[in-house]
Amino acid sequence: MIKFLLKGILGDKTRSVLPVMIITIGVALTILLSGYMRGVMGDMIDQNARFETGHVKVMSRAYAENKDQLPNDLALLGVGELNESLAKQFPEMQWVNRIKFGGLIDVPDDLGGSKGQGPAAGMAVALFSTESGEDVRMNISSSIVKGSMPSHSGETLVGHDFAEKLHIQIGDEVTYMGTTMNGSMAFENFVVSGTVKFGTTALDRGAIIVDITDARRMLDMEDGAGEVLGYFKSGAYDDSRAIAMSETFNGQYADDSDEFAPEMFPLRAQNNLSSFLDYVDSFSTLFVVIFVFAMSIVLWNTGLLGGLRRYQEFGIRLALGEEKGHIYRTLIYEAILIGAIGSVFGTIVGLGGVYYLQVVGIDITGMLDDSTMMMPSVLRASFTSDLLYIGFIPGLVAMVLGNALSGIGIYRRETATLFKELEV
Repeated sequence: MIKFLLKGILGDKTRSVLPVMIITIGVALTILLSGYMRGVMGDMIDQNARFETGHVKVMSRAYAENKDQLPNDLALLGVGELNESLAKQFPEMQWVNRIKFGGLIDVPDDLGGSKGQGPAAGMAVALFSTESGEDVRMNISSSIVKGSMPSHSGETLVGHDFAEKLHIQIGDEVTYMGTTMNGSMAFENFVVSGTVKFGTTALDRGAIIVDITDARRMLDMEDGAGEVLGYFKSGAYDDSRAIAMSETFNGQYADDSDEFAPEMFPLRAQNNLSSFLDYVDSFSTLFVVIFVFAMSIVLWNTGLLGGLRRYQEFGIRLALGEEKGHIYRTLIYEAILIGAIGSVFGTIVGLGGVYYLQVVGIDITGMLDDSTMMMPSVLRASFTSDLLYIGFIPGLVAMVLGNALSGIGIYRRETATLFKELEV
């Protein structure tokens, strides 16, 4: 039966070409948009996790309430003991300490005056520790435009755009001016070892990156950290495990009223990422439903046109004694075969588009000049294994549904009038 129907489909191009083209386009768009949106949303979440939120983050309660102000006077102390406790309790995680600080960067001229100043958003990470994995996690080495990684204490990396604005050269000495954890003035000289460009405007315009030991000394935060970030050693964020982990940790301090008690936050509870995560989980279904509905309407009309063209064929088959149910079932079988063929072609085309957008991407750097949101400047698609079959859902369902609706006309044929129709 299948071989017979396939010969009929391939032999009668007017029966199959238009539906196959429609399904191919619909399936390709479904896969392309699904892969693109998944890549964009995934990159935004991953970038936030690497630079801002971690998969989970531990802060003091007071710091968490005012974290946008970078209140290092409310930071965690005794983080060495806290790190040991976290590593023992959650061995599947890698824990790193970070300090964020804000201040003013002054660039002296040859005469000892100032040739430029600008506000800086400082980040202190474990640059000299290979075990922390911070260099790889934040792509620091690969993001260096000029110069090199700091090799010893007293060196810093500066955002490339920030350096160009202040005319900072490699080897120049810059002065950080800010406040310590205790509220006193902080002045520290750093030698610029390199400039970095992460592709995120919020970082590139004013970032300075120093080793955390330098920051602790400069800010009077020995054995302290503003944030302790945890990352799954697998590298992939697991939302349910992160939430369960946070609930377990926070339950240990439920009866502690100290405002400096540590509190753990999963990624979804930070930077308003909850809606993004929910959207990532549901957008594929949304696209499939939309395309099934849209293509079903188009294919229904196509089926009606095909049914009118085959009106005489169905009449002859009924006149020869073929049951209406059998004709209707063969019409559905044809729809399945045509849907499968179109879905295969559409999947190939869609995956080709996803691969192109994954490698090349869409550069939106010019649109982020005034943006402070943490997002990549190149939007890329992401290939996942479900894209290999997700297109078959709208491809098959829409075709079958369209033919099922249009094929209802078969049951409306009156056998008594068949010979009069055939005579015409």
